[in-house]
Amino acid sequence: MQDPWKLQVEALGAFLRAQRQMADLSLRELGALTNLSNAYLSQIERGLHEPSVRVLRSLAEALGVPPETLLAKAGLLDEDEAEVPGPAAPANAEEAIRADPSLSDSQKEALLSVYRSFLAERD
Repeated sequence: MQDPWKLQVEALGAFLRAQRQMADLSLRELGALTNLSNAYLSQIERGLHEPSVRVLRSLAEALGVPPETLLAKAGLLDEDEAEVPGPAAPANAEEAIRADPSLSDSQKEALLSVYRSFLAERD
């Protein structure tokens, strides 16, 4: 039986990887935004390292995810106690798509691609 904390760290890593991919960022690009090495970020995504609260806040800011969400995913807050923004309007359409819990990761990725193509056509 696996250690529950190890499973929590692995789940956090998988969530961060999905968020990074949905943001269309490479590890190197995310590293530049957060001032963290891509090797360190890779270790976090693979569940090999437990990030500090400072690192989680930096990642949340770079990925456009509420810090409370990452703290909850890291097991530092209960998910039902995390003060995730409620009905307040998201900052932009991409953030709204990423934050929608009713969409799967692949659905979010598809919507983001369509949205970005519309923006590219407009410009």
